Amino acid sequence: MNKISLLIITLIAFSGASFSQNTFTLSSTDLGGQATKTEEFSGFGCEGENKSPQLSWANAPEGTKSFAITMYDPDAPTGSGWWHWVVFDIPANMNELVTNAGNINLNLVPKGVIQSITDYGIKGFGGPCPPAGHGLHKYEITVHALKRATLGLDENTNAAVVGFYLWNNTLAKASIVSYYKRDSK
Repeated sequence: MNKISLLIITLIAFSGASFSQNTFTLSSTDLGGQATKTEEFSGFGCEGENKSPQLSWANAPEGTKSFAITMYDPDAPTGSGWWHWVVFDIPANMNELVTNAGNINLNLVPKGVIQSITDYGIKGFGGPCPPAGHGLHKYEITVHALKRATLGLDENTNAAVVGFYLWNNTLAKASIVSYYKRDSK
């Protein structure tokens, strides 16, 4: 093998290694491209089970000191979207929320993890519940890798204020998008 061939093989191997780095990712064993009655809210005319999906994340960036999870519907007819779930102060050594962790009465998250007020006016998970006949709504579930161990906020902090703190402290984020609609009755 000549020196030029060896150089080309070395460059190809090096470039492949540099592009195969793992990226920050979010996944779910429960949720696919479409939300179901399992996730659908129970109230506001919806009759779902209101169970938050299992979520797991991997490859957080160096320097991550905590995580936050948000679920947002940009298609809600409010002029400002709709916040369905706001969870923060998740320890950096965690990489999963189990199914129904958004039910604050079940205590499925460690002490110190905060689930604050959603646009339903409740703490914890509030599933999809678009207006009947309004068509498909997009639900963005995002994990934020944060540069602070805690945000210094409490369970009564509204989503807009939490969002401001997330914007100022996010090192990286990863999302899953799911869709849901309710047929006209």
